[in-house]
Amino acid sequence: MKSALPLFTLLLYFLCVTSRAQSGLNMEAVKSYPFPNELTAAATGSRIAWAFNEQGQRNIYVAEGPDFKARRLTNYTQDDGQELSSVALSANGKWVIYVRGGDHGSNWGDEQPVNPTFNPIPPKVQLWAVPFEGGEPKALGEGEDPVISPKSDRVAFVKGGQIYSVPIDGSAAATMLFSARGTNGSPVWSPDGSRLAFQSNRVDHSFIGVYTDAKTPVVWLDPQYKRDGSPRWSPDGKKIAFVRTDGLGGKPDSILARKHIPWSIMTAEVSTGEAKTLWTAPKRLNGSVPNTHGGTNLHWAANRIVFLSYHDGWPHLYSLPEQGGAPLLLTPGNFMCEHIQLSTDGKSLVFAANAGTDPLDIDRRHVVKVSVDRADMQVMTPGAGLEWFPVLTGDGKALAFIGATTQRPPLPCILPANGGEPKLLAADRLPANYPTADLVTPKQVVFKSPDGMVIHCQLFEKAGGPAKKPAIVYVHGGPPRQMLLGWNYGDYYSNAYAMNQYLASLGYVVLSVNYRLGIGYGYEFHNPKNGGSNGASEYTDIKAAGEWLAKQSQIDPKRIGIYGGSYGGFLTALALGRDSKLFSAGVDIHGVHDRTVERTRNMLMPDQYERAPDAVRATEVAWKSSPIAYVNTWKSPVLFIHGDDDRNVRFSQSTDLVRRVEAAGIPMETLVIVDDTHHFMMHANQVKVNKAIAAFFQKKL
Repeated sequence: MKSALPLFTLLLYFLCVTSRAQSGLNMEAVKSYPFPNELTAAATGSRIAWAFNEQGQRNIYVAEGPDFKARRLTNYTQDDGQELSSVALSANGKWVIYVRGGDHGSNWGDEQPVNPTFNPIPPKVQLWAVPFEGGEPKALGEGEDPVISPKSDRVAFVKGGQIYSVPIDGSAAATMLFSARGTNGSPVWSPDGSRLAFQSNRVDHSFIGVYTDAKTPVVWLDPQYKRDGSPRWSPDGKKIAFVRTDGLGGKPDSILARKHIPWSIMTAEVSTGEAKTLWTAPKRLNGSVPNTHGGTNLHWAANRIVFLSYHDGWPHLYSLPEQGGAPLLLTPGNFMCEHIQLSTDGKSLVFAANAGTDPLDIDRRHVVKVSVDRADMQVMTPGAGLEWFPVLTGDGKALAFIGATTQRPPLPCILPANGGEPKLLAADRLPANYPTADLVTPKQVVFKSPDGMVIHCQLFEKAGGPAKKPAIVYVHGGPPRQMLLGWNYGDYYSNAYAMNQYLASLGYVVLSVNYRLGIGYGYEFHNPKNGGSNGASEYTDIKAAGEWLAKQSQIDPKRIGIYGGSYGGFLTALALGRDSKLFSAGVDIHGVHDRTVERTRNMLMPDQYERAPDAVRATEVAWKSSPIAYVNTWKSPVLFIHGDDDRNVRFSQSTDLVRRVEAAGIPMETLVIVDDTHHFMMHANQVKVNKAIAAFFQKKL
């Protein structure tokens, strides 16, 4: 009898798991959606292009007005982990270029090959060109960051910190344009295609240079003890606008205190290199250099210079006269602007924003259009959907973007530039049996953290089920991200949305938390006191989310799990270390676990006599902000997942914590994804990770 009871219990467990799996979504099915990105348009005509990731098979697609029928240009048929990035159309619309390979969402090594298929000869990171009308892609050379000349004849790109040029048709080999000290990049062609502006990064300072030809010396624009970047040509090609920030150095300042990071917009005469300050950001915290998508988003429009700033408390668009003066706020309101594009004629901007008349729009994205010289903002895609990455066609007649709903995954869309009903492009690429009808509509949840910070979440819950359900807190990475009331514009976070839907189908109540340090809710939310390694104040919101779930009548408070990737992995580990009584189990995916690594030495033993006045205190705070400081109070079981070619979070962060957890006798499982990166470039690897997450929670919750 003693041996029969465990056997019966085990059998009952597997029957429950099997029953749940049969009643829920199929992981392969929910992950079968195509994911479009890299949407772009030619400077003339009505041609557009984008990249499609279809279960790991990444290809270039194009369409042309007026019918905009989608057509595949390339024929990559393997799930081999080779991303497509830097997709661009030549001005005349005849060529599409792209980079194949690497991991261009990385913190380092983005230009290095990714080889999750274990090929003995790793793939190259190469620039390719393919005719819009069709044909075989032509390899233009190894490199990244390509930009096409306005003449549509050549492509400039970066390789090894130098700038190269190659004919767009691949008729000749690439050649280095010039050799300059530092790491040279951010190439920008002049309007007539005769010159190239670029940034030369020299560690503690950087310059803006202008290259003309092999016989003409490079012109440096007002070189100072500063860091200059984001060069933008005036429409007549006589001037360049750029952003100036302070050079490194100076007396060591407080590490823990929040500081204003000053910046200015400069303009320089190309012929002389002489520059003047056009505008300086207000000297207060929210006047610091913006750190949302695209940074300052500097553009030289038609007789105006356009930029983004956080100085009214939200990341908004402003414009200045070319001669300088007071900036004009183009986008007033409590919302953020991102994915900003200037029209070909320089008269208007299109962007994505969490703006609209519905109170739920704060947790969505819609496409917005505004003139560069007046605040006539218009939400072009109102409603309950989500839309992002807008581009105007070169003829100004159509607006392309990527759109989704709470059920339908993202697809390219088109609508008339003056508004109208959007048309889906490539809808046939969504599998006919995709389980859209089985996806729940996430509900907005808003609560206050103990210190009064307002926190927005999305609740995934399938109707019916037992009186008491298990629950899971999902923690996004970044941290400057925002999870939405529907599919996300990031591939990594669309996967998370699909995963939360899958967990909901298995009977879990999932709460996705937009914690402080994230975007979408203003400057103070994005840049809070004591955040990150300065105190991890954002964990307050994660714990509050778990406590909110525990108070709900349909939730079993003894079965609340937590999972997240990257920064979400960090906060998951912190939750398990600090509050195992609240969080019964967790999955930590490539999280940061020691906030002192690669940091303490620079604080306590800098390569100089002086050090910050609060260096010792900052080191202690960084340690107490680290999950490894709480292993002694960690009781809950955990699954660690990490790809060992991670270029965002070092694999050693997990190796170290695994050893500590193992030594402490904490129940633990592990999964290593060999030779894949932070973003699990192989579709099969992401499916494997998702299945492991679900299986772990099925066993533990």
